[in-house]
Amino acid sequence: MKFRPCIDLHDGKVKQIVGSSLNDDSSDSLVTNFEAEMSAADYARLYAKDSLTGGHVIMLGPGNEEAALSALQAYPGGLQLGGGINADNAKKYIEAGASHVIVTSYVFQNGQIDFERLSGLVKLIGKERLVLDLSCRKRGDTYYVVTDRWQKFTSYEITKHNLDELSAYCDEFLIHAVDVEGLCRGIETELVEKLGEWVTIPTTYAGGASQYSDLNLVKELGQGKIDLTIGSALDIFGGKIPYRDVVQWRG
Repeated sequence: MKFRPCIDLHDGKVKQIVGSSLNDDSSDSLVTNFEAEMSAADYARLYAKDSLTGGHVIMLGPGNEEAALSALQAYPGGLQLGGGINADNAKKYIEAGASHVIVTSYVFQNGQIDFERLSGLVKLIGKERLVLDLSCRKRGDTYYVVTDRWQKFTSYEITKHNLDELSAYCDEFLIHAVDVEGLCRGIETELVEKLGEWVTIPTTYAGGASQYSDLNLVKELGQGKIDLTIGSALDIFGGKIPYRDVVQWRG
């Protein structure tokens, strides 16, 4: 298990937002925890200096490409990129310096995985360059993948069978627990525990981390197999957890 850094972009700025507040219909509902003075490239250089690998840049809506590309240029091969990725632009971002591209909505059609599109992406950039974002929300007793900036429920469940099936098509999973994303009220322990039991490829969990001890909690619940992203709770994003302590954490 390791810590994975993040750069979330909204309107070209590095921000930390409450994931469940994303809404295409109105910006009034958006809850922003933090807007950085540092640029995306500044954060990328910081992560490169600290030799942090496997972090992700997420473009939340339009107007973020320039900032995203600047981050990739600042840390070539050190960051993954997600947000609006499809067959038309995936290769461009790989060539621009992304280690992987992260995909959700493009491969989901009518609430299910479109295996034709998924296979096409694998053929285009290679399984080893693809991360599937299976960010999810709980409905009843089950977690379901959500798409389109986490606004739309699919009928696709997070299960061992589905994770095993999809792992044949990608190098990693990225999974935000959307209902707790950005709230700093604690991780979704049930989800982390299930992922620890089920996943067979590298998997990163994000959502709700609020204290330094969450690193050890995720390591324990995830059986050492689940990496952790911390956003709003880090002091570099306006939170209280010292970034430097997290970088030096060795579990």
